[in-house]
Amino acid sequence: MSSWSEGQRPITLAILALGGEGGGVLADWIVTVAEEHGCFAQNTSVAGVAQRTGATVYYVEIFPPLAAESRNGASSVRREPVMSIFPTPGEVDVVIASELMECGRAIQRGFATADRTTLITSTSRVYSIDEKMALDDGRIDEASLLASARTASRTLVAADFADMAEKAGSVISASLFGAVAGSGALPFTREQFEAPIRAFGKGVESSLAAFAAGYEAATAPSDVEGIELPLTTWSGGAPAQGGGSQAAEGRKAHRETRRNEQAATDPSVLVGPALRPLAERVRELPAAARSMVLDGLVRTALYQDVPYAERYLGRVTQFAAADPDACGEARLTKEAARHVALWMCYQDTIQVAAQKTRRARMDRIRQEAKARPDQLIEVREFLHPQIDEITDTMPVWIGKWMKHSKTVNNVVRKATHKGMILNTTSVAGYTLLTVMARVRPLRPRSFRFAREQAAIDQWMGRALVTARTDADLAREIVECQRVLKGYGATYEHGSESFAKLMQAAGRLDGAKDAASRLADLRAAALADEGGAALDAKLVGLGA
Repeated sequence: MSSWSEGQRPITLAILALGGEGGGVLADWIVTVAEEHGCFAQNTSVAGVAQRTGATVYYVEIFPPLAAESRNGASSVRREPVMSIFPTPGEVDVVIASELMECGRAIQRGFATADRTTLITSTSRVYSIDEKMALDDGRIDEASLLASARTASRTLVAADFADMAEKAGSVISASLFGAVAGSGALPFTREQFEAPIRAFGKGVESSLAAFAAGYEAATAPSDVEGIELPLTTWSGGAPAQGGGSQAAEGRKAHRETRRNEQAATDPSVLVGPALRPLAERVRELPAAARSMVLDGLVRTALYQDVPYAERYLGRVTQFAAADPDACGEARLTKEAARHVALWMCYQDTIQVAAQKTRRARMDRIRQEAKARPDQLIEVREFLHPQIDEITDTMPVWIGKWMKHSKTVNNVVRKATHKGMILNTTSVAGYTLLTVMARVRPLRPRSFRFAREQAAIDQWMGRALVTARTDADLAREIVECQRVLKGYGATYEHGSESFAKLMQAAGRLDGAKDAASRLADLRAAALADEGGAALDAKLVGLGA
């Protein structure tokens, strides 16, 4: 007499998917295929935490027909197996992850193992809360994740299944289902896998197209090293933990070299007509920094106007004149070009309003929502304005008065302490935001503009003076701008840390290892918003 526990085990699958990606539908399709062909099958799910801190885990167990028929006619033996409701680390045959971070979570939890698991993962990214909240560039190293996936699996199928689904007009569950079929991990034919999609009755053609793309990706020769990962080409922060694969970094460096060469020959083609006179002056700057300067020109001009971009170019030119390595890598000029532009384009209410009403943003939202041309959508903004966001937009004298008025502070606090919801797609909401965005010409007269320009000049002055004796320390002073992020409370905390870093820079000036020590302090400032890590480092410095 045999039993379910004697040499018989199910085929086990764990599906890690985010909300709205159809993880439940994918699990149902797999169960349907199994049951239609004589297997016992069961799926369960454990919901993840909201706001992208964890995916829902769908777990499927399948007993093949051979196991289901092994009863020997014994009445004392259960005719149906008892199945588990959650995956056991080290006992999962197939792991399916809809996103690269969730692939890493599956490996960390022990679901994927090199002796057993077929690991199917999309290389697309949906950034986690921790990655978004980091003061510095908090993105995980995607190349390391893929390397870990290869080590922790017997068979790895990795491709951008989200992109395949989008091109087919479907959802990622369909392309992942195709990858499961193509991987050969389950004993069913392609036609048997396609049957549940046809029977589903909704979006059949698009789902089958996504399925076909996933199937082809799984059956194609594996080339994990050749997978291209997402790459940010211009950012205020440094790449996270290496910032991506070496190949991607090489492509980025190659593009930058080509742009620098283009800037030396005909920089006007890299900018709009209004900026061409300024672009011509970029020829006079160090070759290694020209690409970054051109980006900064475009950024500052879009933020304010052409005179503001000219002001930016004048500031960068000062650093180029003080750069001792202007004929080489020009690292001081290059970092100044980046961080001066970032600071000059600080986030205020005018900029936020302009970003929220951009046509490109609305088009992207419609695309992500998969709205048809004849469908209406609503976009609701959750806002929590403080007194600073209001006073900073006012003319200098009015802003100062409002900021120090207890009556005004109390009124604002009572009106906004619970936050507010603004419907950007309504007439009133859109009008309010567009009016705010259109007061951009008045920005140079605002309370915050005057304050920020004075702070920028003071920061530049310290860095330029330091460059005469210690160019490395001057560059680290320039890079301290990275702690200034966002707006509101986040910007306030960053400003406090920035002030402490500038004080520390003054104390370190003249020290042998001043640059590395200031870099260490800056890393501590970016480690937490509250500044505890920085304060601990400053105590060690004696500051």
